[in-house]
Amino acid sequence: METMQSPSIDPGQFRRFASEIKFVIGRPLAEEVRSWARRNLMADPHGCGADQDAYTITTLYLDTEEFDVLSRTGSFARGKYRIRRYGSGRTVFLERKMKSRGLVCKKRSQIEMAEMSRLVEPEAERGWDGYWFHRRILARGLRPVCQIAYSRTARMGMTETGPIRLTLDDAVRALPAHGFAFDSRRQAVPLSEDRVVLELKYRGEVPELFQRFMADFSLNPRNSSKYRSAGKALSLGHFAAQVEEEAIGFTAGGAQCLTF
Repeated sequence: METMQSPSIDPGQFRRFASEIKFVIGRPLAEEVRSWARRNLMADPHGCGADQDAYTITTLYLDTEEFDVLSRTGSFARGKYRIRRYGSGRTVFLERKMKSRGLVCKKRSQIEMAEMSRLVEPEAERGWDGYWFHRRILARGLRPVCQIAYSRTARMGMTETGPIRLTLDDAVRALPAHGFAFDSRRQAVPLSEDRVVLELKYRGEVPELFQRFMADFSLNPRNSSKYRSAGKALSLGHFAAQVEEEAIGFTAGGAQCLTF
């Protein structure tokens, strides 16, 4: 897969506020969920594989020298800046993800991967698609701190309140970042082992289909974070002393919510 568009329930540059619920579940339960999703939802149009619903994601997470995003200091607690690549595509997405009153809003711009080197410049260039992102990371003192990658299964559908989306993220792994570049050579630290990340995304009230789904599979959300789990695994900043209790954990067969 050389290129692909950014999968989402809202394909525009500005993503409207949406709700998301995320869980970490055991692999046996994940296989049951995957089967349910393939029976009840359509394949992601950007997916591949035997069921046309799979692809890989690699993301660079940005933070300050003091790891203010990781420790959720002040306004850094409300948003994340990251660079995302789908599959082996030659383009990447510059992304700002903000949360407000429990809802998520994203802004994204697509650039060629070769253009990532422009983000090291001390001034942002007007007219470039990545100008807004470059300007913001300069203002906030952000730079790449870690790379997180995983394999995703994605299914989608339509309800009376709008589009819905279910994803399963497997083989989650992380490694320290070295500048504005993706690294496929160094060995990454596994974060998920026998765990799979489940996400439900929708607009408005929780759709009836998802309500029944969560009840049938006894899913009980709790807060946690992929990036913060990577922070612990990679010993980023003072993570262990600050947020050790919030790292991903679960009881086999159970579920926890993962928000990031």
